[in-house]
Amino acid sequence: MPMPVVTRFAPSPTGYLHIGGARTALFNWLYARHTGGKFLLRIEDTDRARSTPEATEAIFKGLKWLGLDWDGDAISQFERAGRHAEVAREMLSTGRAYKCFSTPGEIEAFREAARAKGESTLFRSPWRDVSEADHPDAPYAIRVKAPREGETVIRDAVQGDVTIRNDQLDDMIVLRSDGTPVYMLAVVVDDHDMGVTHVIRGDDHLNNAARQMLVYDAMGWDVPVWAHIPLIHGEDGKKLSKRHGALGVEEWAAEGYPAPAMRNYLARLGWSHGDDEFFNDAQAIEWFDLGGIKKAPARFDTKKLANLSGQHIAAMDDAALVAGIQEFLTLSGQDRLTDDKAAELEGAMYCLKERAKTYPEIIEKASFVLTSRPLEPDEKSAAALDLVSRGILKELTPHLQNASWTRDTLEGIVKSLAEAHGLGLGKLAGPLRAALAGRSVTPSVFDMMLVLGREETILRIADCAE
Repeated sequence: MPMPVVTRFAPSPTGYLHIGGARTALFNWLYARHTGGKFLLRIEDTDRARSTPEATEAIFKGLKWLGLDWDGDAISQFERAGRHAEVAREMLSTGRAYKCFSTPGEIEAFREAARAKGESTLFRSPWRDVSEADHPDAPYAIRVKAPREGETVIRDAVQGDVTIRNDQLDDMIVLRSDGTPVYMLAVVVDDHDMGVTHVIRGDDHLNNAARQMLVYDAMGWDVPVWAHIPLIHGEDGKKLSKRHGALGVEEWAAEGYPAPAMRNYLARLGWSHGDDEFFNDAQAIEWFDLGGIKKAPARFDTKKLANLSGQHIAAMDDAALVAGIQEFLTLSGQDRLTDDKAAELEGAMYCLKERAKTYPEIIEKASFVLTSRPLEPDEKSAAALDLVSRGILKELTPHLQNASWTRDTLEGIVKSLAEAHGLGLGKLAGPLRAALAGRSVTPSVFDMMLVLGREETILRIADCAE
């Protein structure tokens, strides 16, 4: 019976959750959920100078906003340093690693001389085969013994077979002379101890796989399935960087993109299922497999993200949209809506979400619901409220007092009044919009009347008519 799949996301807490890291986390999460396996989280915080609690918290918040739940507790790599050192010493005791007494100065001198001669700077330690009896009483690093002949083949589920000549591999240090383990060792030990079966990560780590396999082989451990995914580039085809705009997940969250839309878009960056562009979580989990991941770098396209975001907003349940807006308000440092206003917003959502691509666009269109009388019309809408328009609005009020409060009836009343003044319906829509919302960007005036109800509609029109 095959082993259950275990994937992991292992970010370094040195800043925000990068969009590339978020996509890596998503792929690991999707594959684990697709196979019924586990998705684990490890914080690679061994760089104590750069790792911060704030960055760790930012990673947690980013993953939670994305909706990527991990199994069990997050693991700190730094707290496992003793276990990493234990493995290094075990390799030493079995003869798969050795003590190297070469100093950093000696190694650098060798490399400078090699560069001057135009030769390889790959360091070959002179201590590899020196017996214990001939060792000096001095600090030493522990190096793993790399094969000197033949080839190492990385069998990658995305990149295919990648072959590395063994004479290009150095005897990697696994434990420094101060007793601290190196990152390359820590990653392998943690992945093994966590039971990771599939390592899905950026293809900038591809060369690391050959060196990490040295540890797997030395310890006699099963090598996981490698899946090195393409990096994300900007629209100009260059590696994604700050010049391309927002890089952190929290920045996109603060701009008001719904998390389901971001999940959908990130899934399509480097992976595909036929020609499907718009899909939900259940479909993504059902469809996701490593065979759908492309080798070529993906391009981050803000317009495509916005288009997908609009489709998700249109398809989302109204209550879920209100909950998303409440979360957006919190993330952006704004006051959350009261329960009454949230209920009113949900009731109006049917006429707000069409063509909206972000939460702020919905909030902008919903200003007629979220504000209270007396309204302060903005400059553009106030211009529609001239004396003639105010007079017509005053005439409208009695017609609304006892009218059936349906769209067809309301539209008929307004149309008739406009025709009585020799106007088209559109000419009266501007003043009505100003009276009901105080804005020029709103839903249909008849939708606003239906949402506001008879009493509030008449009061707002009366405010302007006066």
